[in-house]
Amino acid sequence: MKRIILLSFLLIFLSSCSIYNLSNFIIPDDLEFLICIEKLDSPRKIIDYIIDNFEYKYHALKSIDPYTLWKTKKGDCDNFSAFAVFVANFHGYETYQIKVMMKLFYGHVFAIYKEGNKYSFSSNFDYYEPEYNSFREIVEYFFNEEDVEWTKYIVYDYWNNEIEIGYN
Repeated sequence: MKRIILLSFLLIFLSSCSIYNLSNFIIPDDLEFLICIEKLDSPRKIIDYIIDNFEYKYHALKSIDPYTLWKTKKGDCDNFSAFAVFVANFHGYETYQIKVMMKLFYGHVFAIYKEGNKYSFSSNFDYYEPEYNSFREIVEYFFNEEDVEWTKYIVYDYWNNEIEIGYN
């Protein structure tokens, strides 16, 4: 029984990053927060802000909203992605989040931005210029660079609707 409980805990802990549902996020009435996001009017500025102000801290069992990340300054890939997508969407960008599952139950979430007729993306503390034509191209590029085998990806629009699923 102890092994089953331990295995269950490990599977939950290692299962993967989740996706924060931005369709439920209400912009708080915090003038400092509003001034901050108003200044972050491009994906490059958003990622520079994340690099300068946030530190990585894994949240195993829950995803936090963009405001909570901004207040605590600590988050994981889902939190950074949700913050970046929220702020870019606030400035009129077409935005998406991709959740990628890899071998051994681990997952990763990153933000996608439509810039002109190409896609750019960010992953934690990195920004990748708008040179990609499809979501699959982004996933393949990123995980080939990281030399990690992925199994499946799901693309979510800003309102958390699944819009594409791909398999490796």
